[in-house]
This record gives sequence, C-alpha cells and structure tokens, in this order.
Amino acid sequence: MTDFADRPVAFQFAVSFAGAGPSVSDAAFQEVSGLESGIDTEAVVEGGENRFVHLLPKPARPSPLRLKRGLTPAASGLVAWCKASIENDLAEPIMPKDVIVSLLDGEGEAVASWSVGRAYPVKWSVGTFDAMKNELALETIELAYATLKRKL
Repeated sequence: MTDFADRPVAFQFAVSFAGAGPSVSDAAFQEVSGLESGIDTEAVVEGGENRFVHLLPKPARPSPLRLKRGLTPAASGLVAWCKASIENDLAEPIMPKDVIVSLLDGEGEAVASWSVGRAYPVKWSVGTFDAMKNELALETIELAYATLKRKL
C-alpha cells in the first residue's frame, strides 16, 4: 500500500538561475506554473488506405514557464534581466539562462527537480491594482525556453 505521508507538498519549492547576463539571486516566488511539454502530431493520409490516418510526431513544444512574486525594486537582478530581454530592440543579443525548479521536502532537500534550458523572458506583467483589496502588488514573468527535463 502506498504511504501518502511521503508525497511532496507543492508549497515548498526553490527556483535558481545560471547563465550569462545580470546575476539573478533574488529568485523567491509565490507561484511557479508551466512545467509542461508535449508533442504535436501531423496527420498523414496514406494513398489507397481509407480506414485510418497516420499520426506522425513533431518536435517537442514546451509551454511558457510562469513565475509569480511580489513586485520588487528596479535594482533587482531579475528585473535587470527582464528589462534587458524585453525592452531590448534586438540590437544586443538576448541572454538566456538555465533555470532549475526544485520541489523541496520538510528539511529543504530536493525531492523533484526540473531543468529548464536556455530560458529568457518573453512577457512581464504586473497584477491588478485594486483600492478595495488588501493585497500585495504582484508581478508575473513568463519565460520561453528550449528544453525541459525532469532531473529527480
């Protein structure tokens, strides 16, 4: 019988960045989503065979990785990286980074880990401001990436 007490919880995780460009050490997030990848298929009809269609796989297509956190000061390394990528007129190359998302146990040890290769910001949004709510101002950073691999 499976012991459900050993299952990891989704609220204890860590995000780290490595690569060229501004140092990103302020990587505390309240939510991470988009750790998914899938393949599309292409339908091919065989001449003379009308009973079925062949579905051939295409290359993997990752979903955008979304990182949500409280709005941070403009001096943040992550903000500098986002500005360098998104506000760039492409005269300078975009500096991709490798991102590691780790799910942690009660002692802070990784129980599952995903490697997101060659990621760069493609969207940076600030949440709704509402005078009728008592909430933090949030920002969401959306990253495009080349590869997604489960490590643990």
